[in-house]
Amino acid sequence: MADPNDVLPDPELLSTSLRTFMRLPSVQRSSVILMDVLGYSLSEIGQILDASVPAVKSALHRGRTRLHELARESEDVAPPVLAPAERTLLAAYIDRFNASDYDAVRAMLADEVRLTLVNHVQLNGKAEVQNYFTNYANTSPRRFELGFVDAHPAMLVYEAAAPDVVSYFVLIDFIGPQVARIRDFLYAPYALEGATITAGAHPSSRQGGV
Repeated sequence: MADPNDVLPDPELLSTSLRTFMRLPSVQRSSVILMDVLGYSLSEIGQILDASVPAVKSALHRGRTRLHELARESEDVAPPVLAPAERTLLAAYIDRFNASDYDAVRAMLADEVRLTLVNHVQLNGKAEVQNYFTNYANTSPRRFELGFVDAHPAMLVYEAAAPDVVSYFVLIDFIGPQVARIRDFLYAPYALEGATITAGAHPSSRQGGV
């Protein structure tokens, strides 16, 4: 609680502090707010976030640690950006996913493309990787958005059941206009823990079913 004798901080300082705080991943941010600002217990936070007490403890510890690190950094760090050509390619890939146009996605693949479904399978070559998109076509609806994971450009994935929360992400590397490597973290959602997620939707992004 604030000391009533303290001088109120000026609005710019409050705004700067908020910008720093918002750089935390959502689960860490929620855990710190619920515990340190609102005074909820670990079990109550677990119920709110639908997480186990150990998971809340971990998120709380990581969040507090990261806040201390961010407090020592400049808040004027520029947001991650993509070169126009790379942004156009990644946006096209994501748009085609949102439109469920997997034939168009397959047309973007290099012959020697490599796919890693992290913790699950490795596929090599266009003939093998094409089946990956067939599996996506048969899954529940998802929305895909251009963004960044720890400043690396990525396709952020949102499930229909939780449309405002990043479920997992996919990293895509291009050689020229073709997709050379795909790293899909569908089977490794823990990769989000501690990561800095920046949404960077492009104007043509939209809701879509897969």
